[in-house]
Amino acid sequence: MSIRIVYETHSTTTDNEAGIATGWRPGVLSPAGRRQARQLGERRRDDGIAAVFTSDLHRAVETARLAFEGSALPIHHDPRLRECNYGDLNGCPQATLAPVRARHVDEPFPNGQSYRDVLVATEDFLRGLAAGWDGTRVLVIAHSANRWALESLLAGARLEAVVVAASHWRPGWEYTLPTHPGRS
Repeated sequence: MSIRIVYETHSTTTDNEAGIATGWRPGVLSPAGRRQARQLGERRRDDGIAAVFTSDLHRAVETARLAFEGSALPIHHDPRLRECNYGDLNGCPQATLAPVRARHVDEPFPNGQSYRDVLVATEDFLRGLAAGWDGTRVLVIAHSANRWALESLLAGARLEAVVVAASHWRPGWEYTLPTHPGRS
């Protein structure tokens, strides 16, 4: 069997609009982000989703809350789905962070973590998911670093390549998580 994972990035924040790399700061959805969150709910509410899993950072929690307000879908907040902790660079301009990302695939940001650390946390989340949600379709609302981890873990991409690749928003990515080795 397997689990179908639909991945969506949290909606646009005021930091996103200002070109700020939020990292482990909470972040607040902008008016455009609140509209996007409601649109996400319209897209996914009747999409066969059994549960929603989000990062525990405010911007992801707020996205899920607005998207599924009034819905019976269970929403689970999980710290293993957090964005990369940029340490001293949390809240810095994106223009400062972007050129140094490749250096931090395996080397942690000063007083933070590496993208490989995010991959390990995301992999631990996937193990937990496989243990309890076999045969279902779930929605994950998280951050860029988690999508890069999913691309590496479930689509075979090299983490080093996805961390530096240009990223474009789209309404969801889909992955299959095998729950029994050798079967899908």
